[in-house]
Amino acid sequence: MPLSDVALSLLDRANARRGSTEAEALAGVLDRAQRAEDLGYHRFWVAEHHGVPGIAGSAPAVLMAAAAARTHRIRIGSGGIMLPNHQPLVVAEQAATLEALHPGRIDLGVGRSLGFTAAVRDALRTGTEAADRFGDDLAELLAHLSGTAPVTARPRDHAATPIFVLATGAGVRTAARAGLAVVLGGPALVREGPAGGVAVLERYRAQFRPSSWWPAPYVVVSANVAVARTREAARRLLLPEARALALSRTRGEFPPLEPAELAEPDALPARERALVEESLAASVHGTAPEVRAQLKHLVERTGADELLVTGGAYDLDAQAASDRRLAALFGARRPDVTRTAGAVTPQ
Repeated sequence: MPLSDVALSLLDRANARRGSTEAEALAGVLDRAQRAEDLGYHRFWVAEHHGVPGIAGSAPAVLMAAAAARTHRIRIGSGGIMLPNHQPLVVAEQAATLEALHPGRIDLGVGRSLGFTAAVRDALRTGTEAADRFGDDLAELLAHLSGTAPVTARPRDHAATPIFVLATGAGVRTAARAGLAVVLGGPALVREGPAGGVAVLERYRAQFRPSSWWPAPYVVVSANVAVARTREAARRLLLPEARALALSRTRGEFPPLEPAELAEPDALPARERALVEESLAASVHGTAPEVRAQLKHLVERTGADELLVTGGAYDLDAQAASDRRLAALFGARRPDVTRTAGAVTPQ
């Protein structure tokens, strides 16, 4: 499948950066949304993180509203709203309100992740068992959006807002049985065997039940991607976030991004250095021809309908250049798509 046949989208986590304010980080998200629209990206999504020093994006519905107001055509969505943190009725009302204000442009991606620390979970009034309710919470959310719940969520959505599940193995099964699109990324994409991305997506397609939202399986693969003039420059673009992620796993805190020269893993302890290299190995980065080859292989392996590009950078100018180079690989145009009963179909 040519890359021009695959929808191309962006997710921005609103990374904070050393020397900048969180307000500047949020302003940068909105600037990037406008640029993504100009470059022809199909969707622009934001995420939900609470109490994380290195991420300013804590309220995806609010940020979605701001991004939708600053753009005109590009779809705006959440990647994702974490259902354990919210009442399904409230999530449905927020999504339906956004859809009413920006018809045909709003996506709702949901996940089952909990707050990273016990203090955050306590502040959100959630316990570790909250993720176990994901299936029930998702069913309630769908009922509110479809108008079949005992309480009528207003404004009425009539299942107009497409739903995506950010999934691991169990989440993929839930998405398939509910007839929803699935977003799969991270180490699972490169892992082999029954727990690997290819096997998980095969099970998703086999178990999929058509729904009001999606009449057929729809797969979005997400990956950290950086395109630069040299492979080393692309690696340096991803390095600050890779180091911050390693620190979060070893020291319990995801810090603001630092310049690449301060994020080189050589001086890190062995465990953190290994995590940085693991993160970089799971990413797609290099020159334009190298990235094109890697992405074609990824799409062919997974049968993806869409690529959701993730990865935050300290260097915003280099990130903007990477966004432009990546858009050019996909034809430098906005995919001409229509949505029929939840399906996104290239025309």
